[in-house]
Amino acid sequence: MSLKHFDSIGIGVAFSPNLKANLFEAARLSVFFKAKLFLIHVGEASEEKAKTLHSTLKIFEKDNIDYELVFKTGNPVDVILSISEENNIDLLILGAVQRERILKYYVGSIARKITRQAKCSVLLLIKPSIDRIPCDHIVVNGLKDPKTEQTILSAFYVAKKLKANTVTIVEEINQDEVSVKVNDDKSLRKVTILKERIEHRENSRVKDVISHIPEKYAKDIAIKLQPIFGKKGYSIGHYAQISRADLLIMNAPSKMTFWDRLFPHDIEHILTELPTDVLILQ
Repeated sequence: MSLKHFDSIGIGVAFSPNLKANLFEAARLSVFFKAKLFLIHVGEASEEKAKTLHSTLKIFEKDNIDYELVFKTGNPVDVILSISEENNIDLLILGAVQRERILKYYVGSIARKITRQAKCSVLLLIKPSIDRIPCDHIVVNGLKDPKTEQTILSAFYVAKKLKANTVTIVEEINQDEVSVKVNDDKSLRKVTILKERIEHRENSRVKDVISHIPEKYAKDIAIKLQPIFGKKGYSIGHYAQISRADLLIMNAPSKMTFWDRLFPHDIEHILTELPTDVLILQ
């Protein structure tokens, strides 16, 4: 397995009430990963805007933060995507929007388009904070997919950088794999045995992946395996929510077609109702 580090981080900067919290979150990540930070503002450059940004980040000078301001006019989606590519950004930070009157979050239209089209990893923040909230528990998908081994390795890399205590690998198992109809004790027993066999199979597969994680990333981190029968995307999102995970890490979809817009992909379930901060890895 080869690990892609986060050497450059980008964040779209809007002069909104959340400006300071967003900048602090991005700056902390820049320091943790020892990455250069690009502050991307869609709009005309001005001394006043630059002064505000420099003043806000002054507190991080003691941490030797390396950052650059980038101003560019145009369509927000096109600007952020083009600047990300031009500067070889590895991680793009986007803010999520809270639905009114209910405690759920979803990705706004601009962030959703960027998330779908970005060629780099994307971090969706639901509640940016000026004061750091520790990232203790990370949930990562362990579904059978060509990208999963890389995703799990990256999850441990992120966990080590953020000083997380626990990584839970969730193996989402399609309910169709247990197609036996339960109508008596015998059929119930049959389903139970079948589920146990599937769980054992999935746990063995994931344990093999874990065995290849370098010790420097896995050391001092509690590792949990959690098989779940249900719909992909929805199941892991629900688990991340009820387990009060601080970060959910997912594979980026291999492709997004027209039909994925009509019939939600597993990532689309996550984007609709974010259970916590979500990192989508490319």
